[in-house]
Amino acid sequence: MATKKDDTPKRVNILNRRASHEYAFIVKYDAGIMLQGTEIKSIRDGSVQIQDGFCTFHPDGSLWVHNLTIAKYTEGTYNNHEPTRPRKLLLNKRELKQLANKNQEQGLTIIPIRMFVNDRGFAKLEIALAKGKKLYDKRDDLKAKDQKREMDRARDY
Repeated sequence: MATKKDDTPKRVNILNRRASHEYAFIVKYDAGIMLQGTEIKSIRDGSVQIQDGFCTFHPDGSLWVHNLTIAKYTEGTYNNHEPTRPRKLLLNKRELKQLANKNQEQGLTIIPIRMFVNDRGFAKLEIALAKGKKLYDKRDDLKAKDQKREMDRARDY
């Protein structure tokens, strides 16, 4: 007797934890990704590494993400995808213009923060316009985090 397959979708939420430590976020955007073949299956399995990712503009004005590794799908055959190929990001023209204008400033970069699958089943990438933190900024953030943790502990007792 065949068993019914569980149709509840598994929530995919892949985070770039280093990003908040290394960068201060200025503006965040949700962007779609152009995928090929078995890439969405690997994303749903959680086989994605976004720590080394960064975004660049091509001369035609489109935004591409580089160094985003989506592992090969284990059940894929000769139709499997290349893991580290650049992928085009899908944003509105207005959002692309805003990012292009702000990206010209010195010291700003566009980095991926989080990858998720929305309710309709589409893979999305949350990107941020970010400025690199200095060492003393990182120390201040760690100090503030420790103080908050201590206050939460004191409140619980």
